Amino acid sequence: MPSVKRRASKILNEYGEAQAELIGKAVVLTDGKAGTVEHVWLDELHGLRISIKGHDGRWPVSTIRITEN
Repeated sequence: MPSVKRRASKILNEYGEAQAELIGKAVVLTDGKAGTVEHVWLDELHGLRISIKGHDGRWPVSTIRITEN
């Protein structure tokens, strides 16, 4: 069981790092939507998803084309 706990802890740590990296960043998605990332979710079917200020919906992080540096 310790290896399962270790893997779960690693997933949660990576999720926290992704949140810190993305929230507040300006992004442009592949469909042309642009704005600031407001929230990051861990979705069991799609992986990480984001919401963008001023747009309704959640998008997979794989649709991010450009992020602010």
